[in-house]
Amino acid sequence: MSAVSEKRRADIKVVIIGDAFVGKTTFIRRYLERTFSENLGTVGAAFFLKHWHDCNIAIWDTAGEERFSGLSSFYCRDASAAIVAFDLCNQRSFDLLSERYLPLLDAAKEDCLLCVTGMKLDLVKDKARVDRHQAEKFAMQVNGARYKDATESEVRKPYFETSSLTGENVDKVFEFIFSTLLPLGEDGSIQHKASQQSRGVVHVDADDQLGNTQSGRSRSCCK
Repeated sequence: MSAVSEKRRADIKVVIIGDAFVGKTTFIRRYLERTFSENLGTVGAAFFLKHWHDCNIAIWDTAGEERFSGLSSFYCRDASAAIVAFDLCNQRSFDLLSERYLPLLDAAKEDCLLCVTGMKLDLVKDKARVDRHQAEKFAMQVNGARYKDATESEVRKPYFETSSLTGENVDKVFEFIFSTLLPLGEDGSIQHKASQQSRGVVHVDADDQLGNTQSGRSRSCCK
């Protein structure tokens, strides 16, 4: 395999979905670039590549507007994990998750991990907020079989409340996803990487996959 092909191969695919203006793009930029910028938007989708230990993680940021729902469904295809995002200060953005956005994941992997993530935690103190217990319960329900036999004390709920302004809990979302899907052994190497790849790696072709993205370029970040 050529160096270019190897670089483009992704071991897992992560997508972020949710309503427009909940802060999805700002959240991704905070994680990858350590910056905060307001009023960032995505048309279609934007692609990023994250290097984590010896794995490549493809991260797709999808547009939230309903008119892009067809494209968003396409970019969710074969996703291993989804960040299901809503605005903590906007109940409607939470309600829309099950009404509009979860159906986009029908094309994701059957065991796709759904990490429900509340955005704009820094604004909660000044505004009414989505009930945390309600959001945690929803996060457990949408993951279905993954947690069906586990008690609350045995699992880390797939739910986080984050602030892209301060960076609070942003890293924890991705660490949770990566450690769940690609657990590390005592020697720091990825366990069961071969079995992950046997289910099918994602081959990222910058020409084919990025034709409808906002940036038209992949971006990389190393950890």
